[in-house]
Amino acid sequence: MITIKSAIGFFAAMLIIATIPVKAPAADTMHIKFSTWHPPASREVKNVWKPMLEELKKRSDGRITYTLYAGGALGKGPEHFDIVKNGLSDMGYFTATWTPGRFPLSDVLSLAASVDGKDVGTDIGNATYQKVLNEEFKGVKVIELNGCISAYLWTTKPVRTLEDCKGLRIRSPGGHQTHYIESLGAEPVFMPLGDVYMAMETGTIDGLVTCPPLVLAFKLYEVARHGALATFGCVTEGVVMNQKSWDRAPDDLKPIIMEVAGNPFAATGGLNTEAYKVMMEDLKKHGVDLYRLPPEEAQRWYALFQEDTREWIERLEEKGLPAGEAVAVYNDECKAHGVDCVACPVPPLRKKQ
Repeated sequence: MITIKSAIGFFAAMLIIATIPVKAPAADTMHIKFSTWHPPASREVKNVWKPMLEELKKRSDGRITYTLYAGGALGKGPEHFDIVKNGLSDMGYFTATWTPGRFPLSDVLSLAASVDGKDVGTDIGNATYQKVLNEEFKGVKVIELNGCISAYLWTTKPVRTLEDCKGLRIRSPGGHQTHYIESLGAEPVFMPLGDVYMAMETGTIDGLVTCPPLVLAFKLYEVARHGALATFGCVTEGVVMNQKSWDRAPDDLKPIIMEVAGNPFAATGGLNTEAYKVMMEDLKKHGVDLYRLPPEEAQRWYALFQEDTREWIERLEEKGLPAGEAVAVYNDECKAHGVDCVACPVPPLRKKQ
């Protein structure tokens, strides 16, 4: 027999249970394994990837957690697209240029252009991706795609003119930069960035083409004492997510991922336009001689780069790829963001009709 006293006790207990906080079910949270080839102590990891992942955690009220795998923890640099695609990590940063021929049209983002911040490079890359590159990355969710900030020529001896380049052995990141190096009369050499320091120290190579943050990350300023500041563009890179990981992400967390990781450099302030200025000052403090080519000399180099672009367009269009249209779109986006694409022919070439 239920008494009034027992009934009151029962309802009181139910009221207490109802007020106990209930943890969100597992399906409403997600853990992201993030991979990048950048060294753990690099500016990219310290100023972009860790802050980006922390921002995801903050904006999701802790529902997004993460583990960061930097450097070669999960594989070598060229393997990072497949590391994500195959599910070894959920999300990661990859360099398309390091797998020649796999993403041919996307090499347009590595054309020589004067980009001084990866936040700007990402805005340009994302817009170009949406218009002409979105068929090249099957099997993953593209979060963002970008060209790198300006790469320069870093050497053991001063380079002031086109003639100074003749016969030099220069490490190339691949893509258009390989052809640029050849057009200057130098010999492109391929090797991992981690091997460049020793190769320059021993005289195996005379220099390399890369962007300022990697000169700092790998302490190449200790052997590359001279920088010729003519932009070589750089490489095509981006953040991608494993398709299954994206599909099972809670629907209300997907916009947060896109807002933060869709331009991680803008979201964190890492490697943005202001950070670029700081990096160049840091190189000066390390004793690197930074020499900006006079306009007339720079144009001699850029005329050769533009000829490479014309040849690239012709090769890809013979394969049925809209390379001319891609260059025109990229050039338009560069102009819209105040960037000069020095490798874009004037006028830009669109797809043959």
